Amino acid sequence: MLAKDFIRLTGSAIISHKLRSFLTMLGIAVGISAVVILTSIGEGVHRFILSEFTQFGTTLIKVSPGKTQTMGMSIGAFGTERPLSIDDAEALKRLSFAKSVVGIIQGNAEVEGNRRTRRTTVFGTGHDFPNAFSMPLQRGQFLPDDDPLAPRALAVVGSKVKAELFGDSNPIGRRIRIGGDRYRVVGIMASKGQVLGFDLDDTVYIPLARGLEMFNRVGLMEIDLLYHEGVPEDRVVSGIRRLLVTRHGREDFTITTQRQMLDVMGSILDIITFAVAAIGAISLLVGGIGIVTIMTIAVSERTAEIGLIRALGARQAQILSLFLGEAVVLSAFGGIAGLIGGFGIAQLLHLLIPALPVHTPWTYVLLAEATAIAIGLAAGVIPARRAARLDPVEALRDE
Repeated sequence: MLAKDFIRLTGSAIISHKLRSFLTMLGIAVGISAVVILTSIGEGVHRFILSEFTQFGTTLIKVSPGKTQTMGMSIGAFGTERPLSIDDAEALKRLSFAKSVVGIIQGNAEVEGNRRTRRTTVFGTGHDFPNAFSMPLQRGQFLPDDDPLAPRALAVVGSKVKAELFGDSNPIGRRIRIGGDRYRVVGIMASKGQVLGFDLDDTVYIPLARGLEMFNRVGLMEIDLLYHEGVPEDRVVSGIRRLLVTRHGREDFTITTQRQMLDVMGSILDIITFAVAAIGAISLLVGGIGIVTIMTIAVSERTAEIGLIRALGARQAQILSLFLGEAVVLSAFGGIAGLIGGFGIAQLLHLLIPALPVHTPWTYVLLAEATAIAIGLAAGVIPARRAARLDPVEALRDE
């Protein structure tokens, strides 16, 4: 059988049964669309979360109180013999690779100013906080480099706190009460928005020592160290560990690098993306079953035609390839339609819901199209083999 005859017979079989061919391609198209839409949303969420983590830089290391145990949680939340202290943070600043070091204490308190009151998140931290976390100011200055153990009662407010308490007026230099204590506002943070559900604009920053006193804590929640670009991470980790073990007498703290956090988060997000793709693949399976059904019906309807072709000298392998080619063409065109439809729907969802992160991964797109063709090939095998094994004489009698 010549190649042009093969193409003509395959094409005519598809065109002559337009509705049947359309329904077969529709089953595959729906499956591919589902895969593209779900993986686009999953990959979009993946990239969004990773960008949220990396916006503070990739050379940031967190030191937490308590040694992480096998159970996977830090006992620092429940107390440790030697909590992290302000002196620990000051000692880490003297390391050669340290660019910025900030201790952090966090709590919730009532903030009163301009005869208005708002309950918000209060951070106790140091003057290097904006540098460590790449958080610029809108106006004024951040907390000055005071005596870490006896700082002045100064505060910096987030943009939302400023808007809620002072409206359009300038709060710089004005007094506010935080947890009953009076503070003078020296700066306003630039709007940062939400990070993983936490509103960074609805915050107030006060000196670390005053934060410890306000929340009645003896130790810091964490110390964050930003190191210089180009310094090997292993050297930074070993330097921090050596210094703190010397100060504490043992390793009663946990060091977490940005790479470790990204690796764990990336693994979780990869599983989520794969899971949503697997859900969409179920639709592809349904489309494959549709191809088996339609091709089986086609063999029954074209028995006489098969007998005539066999009588004219066509071999079994040619009949087999004829029906397999029809199944592959149906699944391939259905897959292309599904890719176009899925990509279009994904972009439309992003336009309708701008907050929904959408990114179509082309690896999954190509894999989905290859899978559609493979499903068409696999689904067409049984009907095609049945057609190829028909006896020419018996098939002609079917006319």
